[in-house]
Amino acid sequence: MRFLNDQAPSFDLTYSDVFMVPSRSSIDSRLSVDLSTSDGTGTTIPVIVANMTAVAGRRMAETVARRGGLAILPQDIPLDVVADVIDWVKRRHLVYDTPITLTPHDTVGEALHLLPKRAHGAVIVVDWDNKPVGVVTEADCQGVDMFTRLSEVMSASLLTLPAGVDGRQAFDILTEGRHRLAPVVDADGRLVGILTRTQALRATLYQPAVDAQGRLRIGAAVGVNGNVAAKAKEILDAGADVLVVDTAHGHQQKMIDALRAVRSLAPGVPIVAGNVVTAEGVRDLVEAGADIVKVGVGPGAMCTTRMMTGVGRPQFSAVLECAAEARRLGRHVWADGGVRHPRDVALALAAGASNVMIGSWFAGTLESPGDVQVDSDGRRYKESFGMASARAVRLRTADDDPYDRARKSLFEEGVSTSRMYLDPQRPSVEDQLDAIVAGLRSSLTYAGASNLEEFHERAVVGIQSINGYSEGMPLHQSWR
Repeated sequence: MRFLNDQAPSFDLTYSDVFMVPSRSSIDSRLSVDLSTSDGTGTTIPVIVANMTAVAGRRMAETVARRGGLAILPQDIPLDVVADVIDWVKRRHLVYDTPITLTPHDTVGEALHLLPKRAHGAVIVVDWDNKPVGVVTEADCQGVDMFTRLSEVMSASLLTLPAGVDGRQAFDILTEGRHRLAPVVDADGRLVGILTRTQALRATLYQPAVDAQGRLRIGAAVGVNGNVAAKAKEILDAGADVLVVDTAHGHQQKMIDALRAVRSLAPGVPIVAGNVVTAEGVRDLVEAGADIVKVGVGPGAMCTTRMMTGVGRPQFSAVLECAAEARRLGRHVWADGGVRHPRDVALALAAGASNVMIGSWFAGTLESPGDVQVDSDGRRYKESFGMASARAVRLRTADDDPYDRARKSLFEEGVSTSRMYLDPQRPSVEDQLDAIVAGLRSSLTYAGASNLEEFHERAVVGIQSINGYSEGMPLHQSWR
């Protein structure tokens, strides 16, 4: 990457402070660019789901990996639960979504509780042999008593897809049958998955992130306190594909000691560590054993670090400096935090990041762990909170004695509760990935780059005023 007219600024920059100019390009289609990363994580799109309790869970991990990204399970989840989630994700299908199932004797109330858990918006009604006998959607439940049995409201006119059907075949079958979705069944008629028309189409556009055994990838995080090596070994034994050693202030001795302990295990998977914002921080963590360094202090939507402490750094400049140092050392960085729009993802990659970590943006999707709630205006949302907030600290210190818990609760650097509204038109994380990937593919074609490495080499970035940033924002109604 270079600055327009080779005029590098003497001050630090956020994503909003910069823009990219188009270059001469021979790329004739945005679909021909390669978005896979080379940092050893196996992602086929450069998107990482942040290890936040309100964001990364089994549904998120399954869905994002199916589209080529990677989710990192938070460090405050009990290790036996982490192992269970990793095993569950590894057993998911690479194309078909995991269905929600109930029996004909279950009730409308039970269906309404489960429907927001999946973006496909349907409950498959099965018999005792796990064979589909009907489909229930939210529309079928409107105006119906909550205790009504599903056998009375389900659609029994079923179109099914045969196991082994590929995305294009499934899309054609659903289109011809004028169905939005259908259960996928094996040769014996038993349910093995579900596909919507849009998901079938996505299966032709995305490549799943898979391990050497062809299973979906997933990562997990550990902190820097306690017996880090023992915790890391349990996570590695459970089958995690990436191990993140995580703390808000990554450039400290505890982190270096933790990294050395983890590296001594010879894990065989990439070790990610952070967070830092300087070249010196990158050097120290790489020397201690990190393959990838997480960059970002204070840019996250749930983070109050900069306002509380004055500590941090504008994210674009932090990524630019840290990525340059990591490349010099033969390592990589993840840009963690500060992305609000697809443009920010592109700019982070232009600055040299191998992957971009997203948290709060994905908290407001159907796949995040929280339950969907409705405000007084009828808008749907989920609660999110920062991982250094009092709420997160309370969860992490549940086993401490009351005195220690009380002392730690006095110190927080994060928002304990925030409403992340679901986009009515794009409520799923897959919808958000579509927007990010579409923007990123176009960014590469504007730069004349066929892959992410070329994108970083060819990107030309300029500096803009606040009015320049505002000028680029779309208007959703007339200005007159």
